[in-house]
Amino acid sequence: MPVYWFWGEDDFAMQRAIAPLRSRVDPAWESFNFEKIPPDREDSLLAALAQAVTPPFGTGDRLVWLADTVLAQRCPEDWLRELERTLLQIPDNGILLLTSRAKPDGRLKSTKLLQKANGTEIQEFSPIPPWKTDELLQQVKQAARSVGVKIQPDAAELLVQAVGNNTRQLYGELEKLQLFAGDRPITAADIHQLVSVSTQSSLELAKTISLGQVSPSLKLIADLIARNENPLRIHAALVSQFRLWLWVKLMIDRGERDDNAIAKAADLSNPKRLFFIKKEVQPMALSALQQSLRILLEQETRLKRGGEPIETLQSKAIELCLLFQGRSSR
Repeated sequence: MPVYWFWGEDDFAMQRAIAPLRSRVDPAWESFNFEKIPPDREDSLLAALAQAVTPPFGTGDRLVWLADTVLAQRCPEDWLRELERTLLQIPDNGILLLTSRAKPDGRLKSTKLLQKANGTEIQEFSPIPPWKTDELLQQVKQAARSVGVKIQPDAAELLVQAVGNNTRQLYGELEKLQLFAGDRPITAADIHQLVSVSTQSSLELAKTISLGQVSPSLKLIADLIARNENPLRIHAALVSQFRLWLWVKLMIDRGERDDNAIAKAADLSNPKRLFFIKKEVQPMALSALQQSLRILLEQETRLKRGGEPIETLQSKAIELCLLFQGRSSR
């Protein structure tokens, strides 16, 4: 009973996981053995189950893909009965793929049924939060292995700064770097030469904001948008930096002196960076850093609801600058 349940908002990573399943369908028989059932089809689940239990024609496997299903959020009794009745009848050369953006509701009977069923693989494809630098670094290393390239540690860290949690850009940059580097490992110099590290400009923006410098902050935002930088990526870089500053400041104010403990709390992969970060947060008020995350949350909400990017980023930058003006640490 090969059943796959993929969920999450990282569409690119999910598509990479789906590709090997698609390859199990013989291209010569694809019109018979592959069907993607859309969510707006009234009988979507029943149609998917009926197709999944049908043996494939010709050679290869049969893949039935129930896209954007609500099965993980609501499951009427008739759906549940049909799911229970047919789940074990899926042949070994049949594949049922369920995908959704929302996290499955663990309280639903349908969720519990699929979780307990032998042969079900459930996988999450959610973007890694931008402040989880250790996980982002592991993602870069794993992607490099997948592409078939070696990457030096400092180059991997620089690539994290460049692409953040954007997996589509990550693989695109790695493939470009592979062509450039050939058989040798990718170096930091390669990253500097070929990858636009726009996150550095976003971090520069965070720095000017923390100094209360309104005009330079507005100019940096205008420059980033003019270079077609994604507003949500600018936002993510700001969140990552202000969250890092907050944790370091909080730990220092609590009397923590162990750099390893501070780095762990701040989710900082390289404790050696603390020497510079401590200098950055020394003049900052803890209360200002705490309030900054509330303002950034408002910024994220406005951007995701379709707010005009440059106006949103600049208005919130002004709020943040005013917050840090005269709010030095005492």
